[in-house]
Amino acid sequence: MRLLAAFALLGAAPLAATADPLATIDRNGALVAVEPYGPGIVRVTIAVDREQVAAAPGYGITARPDATGWTHSTDAAGAHFVSAGLTLTVAAQPWPRPPSQMERYFAPSLPPVAIDIALPDGRALTRLTGWEMAPHDVAGEHTFRVGATFSDTPDTHYYGLGQYQDGVLDLRGRTIDCRHDYDRPGGEAVCVPFMVTDQGYAILWDNPSATTVSPGLLDATHFQSNVGERVSFFVIAGRTADELYAGYARLTGRTPLPPKAAFGLIQSKARYETQAELLAVADGYRRRGLPLDVMVLDWFHWTRMGQLDIDRTAFPDPVAMNAQLKAAGMRSIVSIWPRFERESRYHDLLAARGWLLNDRNGNPVDGLAIRSDRAGALIDSTNPAARAWFWDRIRDNIFSQGFDFAWLDETEPDLVPDGNFYAIGSGDRYHNVFPLLHTAGVAEGSARDRPTLRNLILCRAAYLGAQANGCLFWSSDVQSSWEALRRQVPAGLGMTASGIAYWSSDTGGWQWPNGPAARRPVLIDPAGATAMAPSYRDYPELFVRWFQYNAFTPTLRIHGQRPATAIWDYGAAAEPVLADLLRLRYRLIPYLYALGHDTWQSGAPFMRALFMDFPDDATAKTLGDEYMLGPAFLVAPVTEQGATTRRVWLPAGTDWYDWWTDRRYSGGQWVIAAAPIEHIPLFVRAGSIVPLGAAVRSTATAQPLETIRVYPGRDTRFTLYDDDGMTNAYRTGGGRAATLMWDDASGRLTASGRLPTGQALAPLVRVVGR
Repeated sequence: MRLLAAFALLGAAPLAATADPLATIDRNGALVAVEPYGPGIVRVTIAVDREQVAAAPGYGITARPDATGWTHSTDAAGAHFVSAGLTLTVAAQPWPRPPSQMERYFAPSLPPVAIDIALPDGRALTRLTGWEMAPHDVAGEHTFRVGATFSDTPDTHYYGLGQYQDGVLDLRGRTIDCRHDYDRPGGEAVCVPFMVTDQGYAILWDNPSATTVSPGLLDATHFQSNVGERVSFFVIAGRTADELYAGYARLTGRTPLPPKAAFGLIQSKARYETQAELLAVADGYRRRGLPLDVMVLDWFHWTRMGQLDIDRTAFPDPVAMNAQLKAAGMRSIVSIWPRFERESRYHDLLAARGWLLNDRNGNPVDGLAIRSDRAGALIDSTNPAARAWFWDRIRDNIFSQGFDFAWLDETEPDLVPDGNFYAIGSGDRYHNVFPLLHTAGVAEGSARDRPTLRNLILCRAAYLGAQANGCLFWSSDVQSSWEALRRQVPAGLGMTASGIAYWSSDTGGWQWPNGPAARRPVLIDPAGATAMAPSYRDYPELFVRWFQYNAFTPTLRIHGQRPATAIWDYGAAAEPVLADLLRLRYRLIPYLYALGHDTWQSGAPFMRALFMDFPDDATAKTLGDEYMLGPAFLVAPVTEQGATTRRVWLPAGTDWYDWWTDRRYSGGQWVIAAAPIEHIPLFVRAGSIVPLGAAVRSTATAQPLETIRVYPGRDTRFTLYDDDGMTNAYRTGGGRAATLMWDDASGRLTASGRLPTGQALAPLVRVVGR
């Protein structure tokens, strides 16, 4: 019990230095701190304890308060806080009167607080109508269930809060269980408590415990967290969606530009069992003349879980293996798990130092009761010393063997922390914070010990700020079925709407291919396919459609638990279709890399639900099965077996070009798009500039531009960017950029300077339709 009490004290302590509010308002015992972080960003903290209301925000918030330009005044209506981007009024509250007969049974225990949030022109954004602190015991702590309620309007739509594979984008009217949950029935759930609306504001909820959010349900939006002693949240206001994401980046950190290799093909399998097998797959791409950038070594390449080593029986010379990959223009990613079997070399050391997730008696938690999981204890990455030790072992044991980047699997973590204890407090109090801190240890270590090498981490779960650690996220171990593919599209758009720009899914699904029998004639002859059992006749078709989709997501990775995963393993009919798609992906790398650099600068994701770019289009606000990839492409994945057409909404306010035919359409209408198995429905917004690169075998080869397509319809500009693709020079102004400018009236494309490739502009330009 002494240990439990110590954990309770740790969990209840302030997370950092005290806050510096512009003012703290007393509303009959309810203390309200108002703390600006910029012209359109404000933090509100409500508590009854002055120490709690003065405490700094929690994990993931890296910004410092900034009250520049804010003013504070008080009148009979309340306390007013005004900036150029936002106004906030803590309403006055009359002296409480004695309760009525009925209220004696049902009166709230807390002094009421109401806060109006509006734009400077007076347009209301939302109103905090109430807050709550209900006492209960969690993991031996006397604590509270805390929450807040905000007003709603019937025309408000809500997005974000992380990844939920429920098949729906718009959160309105739903109740979201915002907690990391590998075992969620539809696919893994990931909590990023940042919610964006289509009404010019976003709410960042500052509590890492399991949280329930009900956006727009019964005329209100309600947040409730399982553990806490205060209500703490941020409101961000913006004229555009991108301004909201700029606010998120300001609070939690910028999204780094990944190595250029991350925009090419990442080839993986669960798992390559030998060095020879992995190199043979890499060589297979080169022999076929197919581009490839990264080979991945997945789990059980070690001798035991937690040895943090490479099995020299199966991988006798990893240094030579990685040198051979680099000579072929490839990089490597290696899976590194946070688990330590009792028999592994480091388990006892970690246990003795208290660097594992422990139960209430101080003993390491070993395995998981469900899924017959007995695979060891979890390193406590909330402990800075444990994080530093973990990085040192990765550096010395694994990266010393020539591997480039880490795949940090199980970042939920898979060992559910509820009822157990981290160094910082109970797993219940800090349920959602592990992926932020675990990936931060590797990001910080890499920045210190490999300062010239750009960091990249494959990550399975996220939290506020995890994007700043260089993570590429994916949707976890999803089923290999058409239904699972359908669920990926809105799940990914929800994740990017949460400020997490780099997201994708395992192409073809991760689980062993096993789906219901095809109901329509299959569009890809499965003859010669070795990736699945012969009975799953439509799996090659599914893989082609999934590959089409992922070719238009921020990253493209093939992975899965199947006999073979390379693009020639899906049959003779599938291979040429996949090869053409892969070559198209590489032609688009100049476009995609420029988008990545823009995300680094702006904070805005480039895989974009339609509400971000078409705020006045009512139909676009709720569509979760099509999206924009950057400013040019409207992507409409095919997720139905046997389909050769699909219905596509072309948003209003612009014309659209069919990528495959150059036919021009008016916006604001549904069209039936052709979708032969070779093509994904793809449209280009009128007034777009699309640079296309020449064929290369990987991004390690300098890629000249092949053409620059211009789609007329409005004046526009696009900034090309290029650099060495691997170093951190881009952070300090390195690299080469040129802004392309299209004048629609004159039909002329100009550049602000020399193209990053050094080529002349005029011979590259092709104006579509002219």
